[in-house]
Amino acid sequence: MKVALITGITGQDGSYLTEILLEKNYQVWGIIRRSSSINTERIDHLYHNQNLNLRYGDLSDGSNLLNIIYQIKEKNENLERLEVYNLAAMSHVKVSFELPEYSGDINGLGTLRLLEAIRNSGLKDVARFYQASTSELYGKVVEKPQNENTPFYPRSPYGVSKLYAYWICKNYRESYNMFVCNGILFNHESPRRGPTFVTRKITRGLNMILKGNRDKLVMGNIDAFRDWGHAKDYCYGMWLMLQQEEPEDYVLATNEYHSVREFIEVGFSLRGFDIKWKGEGLDEIGYDSKNGRELIIISDKYFRPCEVDELLGDASKAEKKLGWKRKYDFKKLVKEMVELDC
Repeated sequence: MKVALITGITGQDGSYLTEILLEKNYQVWGIIRRSSSINTERIDHLYHNQNLNLRYGDLSDGSNLLNIIYQIKEKNENLERLEVYNLAAMSHVKVSFELPEYSGDINGLGTLRLLEAIRNSGLKDVARFYQASTSELYGKVVEKPQNENTPFYPRSPYGVSKLYAYWICKNYRESYNMFVCNGILFNHESPRRGPTFVTRKITRGLNMILKGNRDKLVMGNIDAFRDWGHAKDYCYGMWLMLQQEEPEDYVLATNEYHSVREFIEVGFSLRGFDIKWKGEGLDEIGYDSKNGRELIIISDKYFRPCEVDELLGDASKAEKKLGWKRKYDFKKLVKEMVELDC
């Protein structure tokens, strides 16, 4: 039986990846960060699967990570391959400005701790490691579209912490001959996306307006452009990276981008609204052209200290070398999210 360890298993990507691996008859180990409230709802439907093993842990605790890997090793005496997917992170870009030290510790040093745990466990030569890198590495983009060779220019503590993780992974690959891959994933969404991220904020806000629980949706920078794909497609790409003969870094993206403004327009149109705009900057308002009702307002509260204006990925390498192909386009993604929340 193939064996995998997933950090961040309770997140959007962790839950989709767990489904993929269990369907492929993997023995899956997942690390759950302890919380005072229940945070496992995305994997509750998998809880009774006999091939799923959950353990409490945290990327801030290296001894805990090593202990979990030893447990995996003890349960699988003749382990020939262990796939490790490091998906855990302090993943909210704007919040990273308020928690810069924590972001660096978890996203940067946490990755180092996990790599060291693998190396010190004696499983260096059987482990295959996937690091969840991010398009936020490109930040203030120096070329468009961005591919594996585009220079990085991160614009947030989150992006900088992920840059450390990216380079420490390359360093361990080259220094210790470990099978380590960076997946530079552009924005990927789904109905399982966290409610504080902009796409779910839009679809959940639409739901509240429809139910009469809210009059308006309050937004930040609606002219930011992002390359949006579906998390399910991207998680399959993660798995493909660890099935190759040699470890490499790959961009996963849709090769097209859309603004937050367009996401709002498409999402609201699916529930009968025709959003038009008036005003400029913080005074801009989105309204329904059918009746003039004002539905979207702008607040500087939701702007980042340092903005990333546009991200557009080139996934040619992944498409060619991995045979990766996405199944969702932009409108299909928005439709699925709206249908869940509304």
